[in-house]
Amino acid sequence: MDNIIEVNHPLLKNLVTKLRDIHTKPYDFRKYLSEIGRILLVEALKNEKLNKKEIEIWIGKGEFPVLEENKYVFIPILRAGLPMLDGVQEMIPDSSTGFLALKRNEETLESVLYYDRVPPLDGKIAIILDPMVATGGSLDYAIRVIKGKNPEKIISLNVIGAPEGLKRINKNHPDVTVYIAQIDERLNDNGYIIPGIGDTGDRAFNTE
Repeated sequence: MDNIIEVNHPLLKNLVTKLRDIHTKPYDFRKYLSEIGRILLVEALKNEKLNKKEIEIWIGKGEFPVLEENKYVFIPILRAGLPMLDGVQEMIPDSSTGFLALKRNEETLESVLYYDRVPPLDGKIAIILDPMVATGGSLDYAIRVIKGKNPEKIISLNVIGAPEGLKRINKNHPDVTVYIAQIDERLNDNGYIIPGIGDTGDRAFNTE
């Protein structure tokens, strides 16, 4: 799966373990998701093109490398993707943000879209923020919606995934690069990741 990149960094593995701990409080849980998003973004954009910009510095003027920040659009999948947004926006403050809300049908395990607030993506780089890739249904659906808005490129930042869901994304969207902090063992019979971290949205926002 050439388009699925597990980022093997000690800081990421340490943060994922903190997420797994059932004693981690919601505030800290959200903070760890934000930090993971930031580290994944650094890896995902390491080969991005830089432009030259003239700025004033202490000895006069000079041209220096910059990202075209307004070319990037972050798209968290509500609600679990929201904590990741804080971290990545701090890295690229002039980026834009869109929102997609998907709900999993617990009987079919398929996703249903109920909110789409994503701006036009012509010529933009869309970066999906979605902590969990279980069956891959939500991410697959989100990618299809985003592709319909004609972005230049799509990148997905994910925290934990199951092989079954990642294979689905690899098969259906080989043109989308996924950067993920941890690939776990498998799905259980209910479509949840094992060992996983539990329900990300509930744990992040202290709901059941």
